[in-house]
Amino acid sequence: MNQNPQNYGIVLVTAASQSEAETIAEGLVAARLAACVSLTPIRSIYTWKGEVHRDQEWQLVIKTDLRQFNQLEAKVYELHSYEVPEIIALPLVHGSASYLAWIAGQVGNQRD
Repeated sequence: MNQNPQNYGIVLVTAASQSEAETIAEGLVAARLAACVSLTPIRSIYTWKGEVHRDQEWQLVIKTDLRQFNQLEAKVYELHSYEVPEIIALPLVHGSASYLAWIAGQVGNQRD
């Protein structure tokens, strides 16, 4: 199967806690909106409502078919506690054919 790498990407989302990150990750995988979600603790410094915040957060690295982005975004909003969560997509430039085929089999309606 010839997969176009431009259909696939990484979506980044931050969450307030490990528990929330796991809930979002499990929800996305169960809904077939993500093939895999990697979770990493991070430290974020940002401005919110005029104040600088320094918070421990969890970074979700979501591997997905970007054609599912709108549904993925809606699911993140459904499960997320933040008023304005980070939900940004980074397209793939290249990827191994076997990995892209695996993502394709996990996201959407078809399974390998």
